[in-house]
Amino acid sequence: MDARLNYFADPTAGKVLKYFMAAGKALKDSPLPTATQELVALRVSQINGCAVCIDMHTKEAAAAGETSVRLNLVAAWREATVFTEAERAALELAEEGTRVADAAGGVSDEVWAHAAKHYDEQQLTALVILVSFMNTANRLNIITRQPAGTYEPGQFHQ
Repeated sequence: MDARLNYFADPTAGKVLKYFMAAGKALKDSPLPTATQELVALRVSQINGCAVCIDMHTKEAAAAGETSVRLNLVAAWREATVFTEAERAALELAEEGTRVADAAGGVSDEVWAHAAKHYDEQQLTALVILVSFMNTANRLNIITRQPAGTYEPGQFHQ
C-alpha cells in the first residue's frame, strides 16, 4: 500500500507538521501520566480506525513498559479489570470527545466530572488537547492512507 501523499517530501506539510509534532512533544512532556497518554492515544486511534497511530501507540506503550494484556484490552476497557479508575475516566472522556457526532452533546457533564475527580487542571488540559491532537493525527493518516507496521518507538518524539 502506498500513501496518497508523502508528508515528508511536501514543503507545506513539512512546515505545518514541524509545529504539529512540536505540539505532540509538548503533550508528551505534560503532567498527564505516560501510561494514560498512550492508552488514550490508542483508544482514540482504535475508534477512528487509524492503523498508523495504533501501530505507533501500541509500540510506544510497550516500550514504556505497558503490558500486552492491558494493550489488548483497551478496545474493551469497560469490561476489563486491569485499568485504574483514573485511566477509565480518561478513556471515557476520550471516547466521548472522539465520538462528538455520535454523542450529539459532546462530552457529558458526568464524564467530565468523573475525569476531574482524577486529574488536576493541567492534566485535564493535556487530556483534552491529546484527544483533539489524536483525532487530527488520525485524520491526516486516514485521508492519505498512510501505511502502518514499520513504526519504531521514539521515531517521532525523541
